[in-house]
Amino acid sequence: MSLQLYDTLSRAKQPVRTPGPGKPLTLYVCGPTVYGRAHIGNARPAVVFDTLYRLLRHLHGAENVRYARNITDIDDKIMAKAVKENRTPQAVAAEFEAHYFADMAALNCLKPDFNPRATEHIAGEHGMIAMIAALVDKGYAYEAQGHVLFEVAKFDRYGELSKRPMDEMIAGARVEVAPYKRAPGDFVLWKPSSPEQPGWESPFGPNGGRGRPGWHIECSAMIRSVLETDTIDIHGGGLDLQFPHHENERAQSCCAHGGAELARIWMHNGFLTMGETKMSKSLGNIVTPGELIEAGWPGEVLRLALLSAHYRQPLQWTDALLEQSKAKLDRHYRRKADGEAAGEELPPALLDDLNTPEALAAFPDGAAVLGLGQSDPAQWFRGGADEAALQPKLDAYAAARAAKDWAAADSIRDELAGQGIAIAVGKDGAISWRKA
Repeated sequence: MSLQLYDTLSRAKQPVRTPGPGKPLTLYVCGPTVYGRAHIGNARPAVVFDTLYRLLRHLHGAENVRYARNITDIDDKIMAKAVKENRTPQAVAAEFEAHYFADMAALNCLKPDFNPRATEHIAGEHGMIAMIAALVDKGYAYEAQGHVLFEVAKFDRYGELSKRPMDEMIAGARVEVAPYKRAPGDFVLWKPSSPEQPGWESPFGPNGGRGRPGWHIECSAMIRSVLETDTIDIHGGGLDLQFPHHENERAQSCCAHGGAELARIWMHNGFLTMGETKMSKSLGNIVTPGELIEAGWPGEVLRLALLSAHYRQPLQWTDALLEQSKAKLDRHYRRKADGEAAGEELPPALLDDLNTPEALAAFPDGAAVLGLGQSDPAQWFRGGADEAALQPKLDAYAAARAAKDWAAADSIRDELAGQGIAIAVGKDGAISWRKA
């Protein structure tokens, strides 16, 4: 069975192209806008598409797969936070980019082959300014009051990805209302910058002008620049990006590249909810991976929880889900500690639109591709506790037992138990410990 993935554009499962000589499989996923810590809902696409990346590498070899996940480091939200905190936008972006990389690594996500930053792809042969200029020259974009806008009426395939009427798509979406637009759905490719705002010199405006890119053009340019092709194999992201972001990406890329489709397969993961409500920063109902890890949940537990539902379905985030995921991994590591061999078979369910819930039923088969179950059992049960800091207490416990000072030994054992550390003494007298 070959790998098939559900394509949002065709609303059907499609086979994934087999890479040929010199033509690697290409995967692009929309990454974070770095103005705050990513919440666990933001982590879902990172984990889902990391699993797909691992699967593609398993099937075709790492040398035949190219994965890019961008960083949006120029954005009005970043600028607003910088002004509020009296910092530079670059400092804000750098801080939260570092947090994002650390948080995703804690969830056992591999580093993508490319992590392009938007600010690195504004100028240049395949940069944003060049792509915007091409769209203007071809009649798909127009200049108005220092802005450059894409005219959606010029692209007759607009709306095919979202499959909804334009007025329905615009309602409630992130569509800016502005008097200089020819139509409400026209979207900004370039906007002017004031002297205190970040900006780049451009040919746009009556006499040229300093400005910055709109959000949508960033991904189109980075795809073309780092993956070096007009049509990639797979484009991924959260369901909330289907419109307007991905719809707009597709339109501008198709028009800039002579009608070539931006992606052969479009993939969108479902929302993560807290209760019945979608998790979002604007609603304030968020929890971050960092907060969960600080609360004692290993990153591997968070990863398993995020893979427990099919990626296209909503996932309800609860303490019960975390407890079930922890228990499943505990059982696995107990078997591993007892010397039971881990399964090496790839669950066929992964080839059927990345069906991780069904694949997890066969766990530990496919464990490496799922990014799970690879830790040392002893380290797992120690839960990341600081062994160096703990060692003096263990030595004191051993000394008390050797001196048959049972009261002192019991006192140390109880003190450690209060810190969540359980001590065990083997038949040979060796002392071991684990996180309770």
